[in-house]
Amino acid sequence: MEWFREHQLDIMLVLIGVCGAITCSGLFSRASKVRRLSLFLMGLSASVLLIADRLAYIHRGDVSAAGYWIVRICNFLVFFLTNSIVYTFNMYLTDLVSVYGKQEKIPWPLKLNEIILFLANILIIISQFTGLYYTFDEYNNYQRSDLFIIGYVIPLCVFILQLYIILLYRKSLPRLLFVSLILFTVMPVLASIMQFYLYGLSLINLTIVGLVVMLRICELVSTRKHLDRAKQLEIELLKQEKSSMRMLVEQTATALAETIDMKDNYTHGHSTRVAAYSEMIAKELGWSEEQRNNLSYIALLHDVGKIGIPAEIINKDSKLTDEEYAIIQTHPVLGFQILSKINRIPDLSLGAHYHHERYDGKGYPDGLKGEEIPEIARLIAVADAYDAMTSKRSYRDALPQKAVRAEVEKGIGTQFDPKFARIMLKLIDQDTNYDMREK
Repeated sequence: MEWFREHQLDIMLVLIGVCGAITCSGLFSRASKVRRLSLFLMGLSASVLLIADRLAYIHRGDVSAAGYWIVRICNFLVFFLTNSIVYTFNMYLTDLVSVYGKQEKIPWPLKLNEIILFLANILIIISQFTGLYYTFDEYNNYQRSDLFIIGYVIPLCVFILQLYIILLYRKSLPRLLFVSLILFTVMPVLASIMQFYLYGLSLINLTIVGLVVMLRICELVSTRKHLDRAKQLEIELLKQEKSSMRMLVEQTATALAETIDMKDNYTHGHSTRVAAYSEMIAKELGWSEEQRNNLSYIALLHDVGKIGIPAEIINKDSKLTDEEYAIIQTHPVLGFQILSKINRIPDLSLGAHYHHERYDGKGYPDGLKGEEIPEIARLIAVADAYDAMTSKRSYRDALPQKAVRAEVEKGIGTQFDPKFARIMLKLIDQDTNYDMREK
């Protein structure tokens, strides 16, 4: 204790600097306004408290006029600011209970503390004129009065009530913050008991200031953890929302595709199969999952323009007339007009617009050639033609697998992009049981 007594002024100086930094940082806390204000006032009060306590020690025994006033003013500030720190801690605790405990009304023990601390500071003011707590001898040295114990008992009662509230809401509080609050209420009491017997040491003041610093650090760590948890929760919610949105888009696209396919008595499931074959080609090419998902939607809706084609033309058993074929050829443009208004999925309208273009430029509606045709449309064109050959039509049954392979190979460089056609040939060769066809 002698070492502590000898160096306590230096310890105070260090804590003053730390408190100054803590006070400034409190202004930029992400906590609520009440908590920011209480942390700021706690830090400011703690800094001024230590400055006053340090000056009181330095000038004790100084019988000059300056020493006379410095010692009296500083000792008054020590008592007054100690209660002020406890009061701002009460503010801080009230806000914590409101936020974490979800209490709209201030608990009665915390309200009672406000009254007790107000009366405590009134007694400190009275003590300056009556010597209730302390007096000064002719050498300007601080002397305890008979009733100085009141100055210890009042904060002790406040701390007990605060401890009761902390324990009451312990399950609602973050663990680190809970521990720091317990220490804030228990440690000053222990320091008071020690200081009662170790006269001449500022154990209470140093303890309270140290606890203010600790509380600010714990608040920072706890807030950071809270923000990290909130961020993680936000990410999870965004993932769920994205998943739900994707499911909704997929279900809507599937329902629309099935509605379109139902117009044709011989194309039930056509759009779904084209989407599946397109994904298989894309997977062989190493496309990402997101690219394949987008491709699936685009392929699923490639025939959406048929919704505007009369059913009697689509289901006609005999050969189409030139006029009827011209009407059929408008479905890519109709599909483009329908899907171009949807911008949530990139390039959604490209499959509908260009899936009947040919690699040699002899397709429709625009007669594009080679790589002038969007890549997605060139890929879907292969899958679309494959399903047409492997599905039953009004004028024929599904073609044998060898015939389908021959047609795909024949169309390399003319009807189909060589890259995608060769991938389809590879898939056909792997399909030894001819499972890739209309069931």
